[in-house]
Amino acid sequence: MAGIGAIIPANVTVAGVLRKMRNITLFESENHRFVLLNESEPGEEQGVPSNQYLVMHQDAGVLLDPGGFGVMPQVLTEMMRYLPPDKLKAIFLSHQDPDIVGGLGTWLELTRARVYVSRIWLRFLPHYGLRDMSSFVGVPDEGMNCTVAPGFELRILPAHFLHSPGHLNAYDPVSRILFSGDIGAAVMPDGQEHPAFVDDLADHLKNIEPFHRRYMACNRALRHWVKTVSALPISMIAPQHGPIYRGPAVRQFLDWAAELQCGADLFPE
Repeated sequence: MAGIGAIIPANVTVAGVLRKMRNITLFESENHRFVLLNESEPGEEQGVPSNQYLVMHQDAGVLLDPGGFGVMPQVLTEMMRYLPPDKLKAIFLSHQDPDIVGGLGTWLELTRARVYVSRIWLRFLPHYGLRDMSSFVGVPDEGMNCTVAPGFELRILPAHFLHSPGHLNAYDPVSRILFSGDIGAAVMPDGQEHPAFVDDLADHLKNIEPFHRRYMACNRALRHWVKTVSALPISMIAPQHGPIYRGPAVRQFLDWAAELQCGADLFPE
């Protein structure tokens, strides 16, 4: 594949760095909240920082991509500022990677939460040492609505072949925030800090284009995803890695993604 080896520069790691930022409230109303709960340090995840999010409605919570084993204690500490583990009703896994699933076994010892993940990963997850799969819900390829508690529903949307063949997004219709998993992830130079939000895409392109060209399967998959999510009113796009898109950057990112040549598109004829 021409040029693929040079797509990810040697001096960068996957993800935007929010190293000193914890508990950033992205949306809050009388009974609903969407929080960037924790952003793991590079040392905690071997150089791959990741975002963990909590969505709360009244006293019920959903944890989005809880993170690897090394960050679990920090995520738990931050979550308990808002609710105890027994109020965690659901855990959402956007895909199967260890920086998402690695700490799940410990979470399942503390909570009776249902775990939502693409159906294709159900037979792989026991390899993380998960013996009891009774709490897992295999999400069908077309996605589904997830009723967390009375009056609290998330929409699980397909985002397949965009880094993972069983990739999913979660949309919160109250805050209008789309949790996009690895779509929108940024690549930043080691040790460089940056704002928590992206308001204009132009200055951020250098941080996202190399990652997306390498890790997204093809333009056809991206265009299908853009069409799917564009039907929703979106206030923010919150990725698993890096800063959060808001304001004009939301539409700018979607328009850019719809035109990006990536993955299999880069094979020479």
